[in-house]
Amino acid sequence: MPSVEPLPIAVATLAFLLAGFVKGVIGLGLPTVSIGLLTLVMAPAKAASLLIVPSFVTNVWQLAAGPSFWRLARRLWPMLAGIVLGTLAGTGLLTGSHAGQAAVALGLLLMLYAGLGLTSMRFSVAPAAERWLGPLIGALTGLITAATGVFAIPAVPYLGALNLDKEDMIQALGLSFTASTIALAAALAAGGAFALGDVGLSTAALAPAVLGMAAGGAMRGRFSERTFRRAFFGGLLVLGAHLASRALI
Repeated sequence: MPSVEPLPIAVATLAFLLAGFVKGVIGLGLPTVSIGLLTLVMAPAKAASLLIVPSFVTNVWQLAAGPSFWRLARRLWPMLAGIVLGTLAGTGLLTGSHAGQAAVALGLLLMLYAGLGLTSMRFSVAPAAERWLGPLIGALTGLITAATGVFAIPAVPYLGALNLDKEDMIQALGLSFTASTIALAAALAAGGAFALGDVGLSTAALAPAVLGMAAGGAMRGRFSERTFRRAFFGGLLVLGAHLASRALI
């Protein structure tokens, strides 16, 4: 099993606790928060490899908790197929000589994601447009996933524009993120960044992620989600700016 120094272990534990908590409260944020924090102490490809098991398990958990799996799967399959194909097409973007560019891209992506979250901007997609827009959104999400390890943009704003109710939205996020996690694992493995030995380290990260998610779920109704989301996106904005500036310097 690959060795990890004490500082990265401590950062990883805290990162997955916090990321799981955020996901438990608002239904998303585990890859975004964990990758953003982990890249403070390790390369983006290594951070993404640690993410695989916690992301897969927590998203399947989130997906299984909803009532509309088959209906949502039939509706969203073009986007999901695009995610898989886009991620596999971007194999190698996160590894090797591309690590520096990946860090800059991750910082800029976090800033963009935070900026969208902090504004009142809302989108709407007509049902007739889903047939052609879904695959495009999926493919772009896949390429960004392959380059940064984060699979929120543009999938999350797109799903929000479908006007799903709260439970369907949470389940749709779980479905999208599960497909992204599987595709990312395949892309990392093909690029040599996720091997059998990494499964053990990634599995070890599952415990803090699940504990954080359970705590976040328990706290979900105890404070204003709007206030929490503002704090969440504000923190991502600062983190993204730090990552981008550090990588550029």
